[in-house]
Amino acid sequence: MPAVPAGYTSGGQINKPTCFDRVKLGFTMGFTVGMVTGIVFGGFTALRHGLRGRELLSTMGKAVVSAGGTFGTFMAIGSAIRC
Repeated sequence: MPAVPAGYTSGGQINKPTCFDRVKLGFTMGFTVGMVTGIVFGGFTALRHGLRGRELLSTMGKAVVSAGGTFGTFMAIGSAIRC
């Protein structure tokens, strides 16, 4: 049996994602990419300054949330503009 294309229901009607769904998806993708970027750059920065243990985790956590939130916001705005 062939795979069902995305956006189709069992009745054969097309359900397109709403604008809000697209903005949520944009934020989620942006937050994920930002988190990875925060892990990489925050980790290098923290290790370069010689942080260990609790200070390392605190600095990494702040970098991850900051980068994820910033990039997620910009991706959500970009997705909203495209709606």
